[in-house]
Amino acid sequence: MRNPTEVLPDAVPALHSLLQSTRATGLPDATLDLVHLRTSQINGAAACVGPGVRGALDHGESEARLHALAAWRGASCFTAAERAALALAEHAARLADHPGAVPDAVWDDAAAHYDERQLAALVLMIGATHLFNRLDVITLDAITP
Repeated sequence: MRNPTEVLPDAVPALHSLLQSTRATGLPDATLDLVHLRTSQINGAAACVGPGVRGALDHGESEARLHALAAWRGASCFTAAERAALALAEHAARLADHPGAVPDAVWDDAAAHYDERQLAALVLMIGATHLFNRLDVITLDAITP
């Protein structure tokens, strides 16, 4: 099957609008890009990783930080706020590994760095990334970089 957005093109403007709303909150593009890319890595969504890297580079992200992203906990190049966003993204991506909701400590750390609108943007970016990852994984037989 083709990607559902090709079959139902009326869905595309809504998806673009969702993504635009996450970027209109004052949250740094780098944070949104890192969250998108890390979530896609965890989900094994190769079709989203390549465009995620290109998008991050287009927004001024460094190659060194992108190379360190998979091991962000041990890399010193990420800010405390970015670490909080990445922890939130990882917990949301690994729901099967954790009983219950995202731990309060993870949420509280994110809330210490971001206001309510920015937290909403993070949650929406994480959710949208999961949607895109699943669309790609469900409908693609082979991935061409």
